[in-house]
Amino acid sequence: MLRTQPGTAPALVNSARVSGLAALGFAFLIVAGNVVLVPAGLPRTGTGIAEVEEFFRAHGGLVGVGSAVTPVAWVLATLFGAGAVRVLWRSERDRGDAWALFGFAGLVLQNAVFAGVVAIRLALASTAADGVGATGGLWALHDALFTLNGTFLAVALVGLSLAGLRAGLIRPWHGGWGLVSAALLSCSAVLTPLVIDHDGPLGLLGLAGWLMWVVWLVVYGLALMRRVPVPGPPTGG
Repeated sequence: MLRTQPGTAPALVNSARVSGLAALGFAFLIVAGNVVLVPAGLPRTGTGIAEVEEFFRAHGGLVGVGSAVTPVAWVLATLFGAGAVRVLWRSERDRGDAWALFGFAGLVLQNAVFAGVVAIRLALASTAADGVGATGGLWALHDALFTLNGTFLAVALVGLSLAGLRAGLIRPWHGGWGLVSAALLSCSAVLTPLVIDHDGPLGLLGLAGWLMWVVWLVVYGLALMRRVPVPGPPTGG
């Protein structure tokens, strides 16, 4: 159970609420970005180059719109992770654990990798519009980064799920959900060469893991917002 020293409860409650709101905002923005691009026909990993070129030639402006929300999403992801570490820190310190820090590292790394993914999408939109023949190499790099990013999502899921479970912040089903999502994303990352070379069912591993990640994120945010720290014992004097 999370406990606080006397006088620290209001600050911890505020930190938890801000972190929870950041998690909800991050989840909303990553879903919104996909709502903009996926219905327009954003190519999946393994899609043929001709189809990729056609999409980015026809929807370069839409790619720019979808990418516009991502810097805010990365800020919110970092705020969520830092706030979660703050809330879980006392429990982690008492146990001698570092799972929350492990999970936070995963969030930071996925921000960095996905910045590369978004940058490549913008480059594809630019080169396709100009008729520059760089699509093949850029798209292969995009698919590889996109799929390998599942590793860092898995790190975030494992670290924050275990830290939240051990601290009593999240329920067992929620922790188990996060671990299953991490397993799916890890499998997809391990199978990256197969996933990016074939537009087939292997790509569904990462998709299922990603959808579970979004649900996990929303529920984690709500758990942080509901967190009411148990005050520490009164001290004399």
